[in-house]
Amino acid sequence: MPSTLSQTVALVTGASSGIGEATARRLADNGAAVALVARRKDRLDELATLVTEAGGTALAVPADITDRGQAEAAVQRIVDHFGRLDILVNNAGLMLLGPVVGADVDEWDRMIAINAKGLLYTTHAALPHLLKAADDSERRVADIVNISSVAGRVAWSGYGVYNMTKFGVNGFTESLRQEITRRHVRVGVLEPGGVATELGSHNTGPARADIDAFYENTEALHPDDIADGVTYMVTRPRHMSVGELWVMPTDQA
Repeated sequence: MPSTLSQTVALVTGASSGIGEATARRLADNGAAVALVARRKDRLDELATLVTEAGGTALAVPADITDRGQAEAAVQRIVDHFGRLDILVNNAGLMLLGPVVGADVDEWDRMIAINAKGLLYTTHAALPHLLKAADDSERRVADIVNISSVAGRVAWSGYGVYNMTKFGVNGFTESLRQEITRRHVRVGVLEPGGVATELGSHNTGPARADIDAFYENTEALHPDDIADGVTYMVTRPRHMSVGELWVMPTDQA
């Protein structure tokens, strides 16, 4: 097994499916011990078993990161178990599309809670441990990678609230990067577009039709493609930082 990330601990939110699962497995393949955080305990336990059977190290930590107390407890459990935290991948997300007029505002609340509050709570809880790892480690660097979206740069009709959350993730990432990069914690945002995961499966009606139309002329990315991007960002030499990475499919039209 490669050991690029040996003696490091990585926390991945939204690890029970899609990009989060693929990322956790890829980081484990590169030698990191991975802490798997999501609400679905059964899926986390399955993934932890798969990682272990492949020769890696994994800890399943069921938690709802939209609850600040649960996010803080999850981070503390990980640090208590492994003794450190070197990498944070904020992947948990929800995409619910639709116009502002006639919208289900409860869906807005769910999306804002996961995409914005969950990321903020987990980052706030993890930061002291990441800073300590950067100061104490021979690696002399820790990493935060926030999974955003091209919707954090480009707005489309019907994406309003989703755009708002992802623009917010991008702005928060850039602000945090300026605040702590000189303290040996690298901060970057990865912006995928056109990934085939269950993220879009929550959408029906016109939103579903728009998504399907996009894929008619585009070969969708796989979660493994995004996992490759995350791994690229966190395995750079310590003096190199990837502040922003777009991962886009090739136009097949």
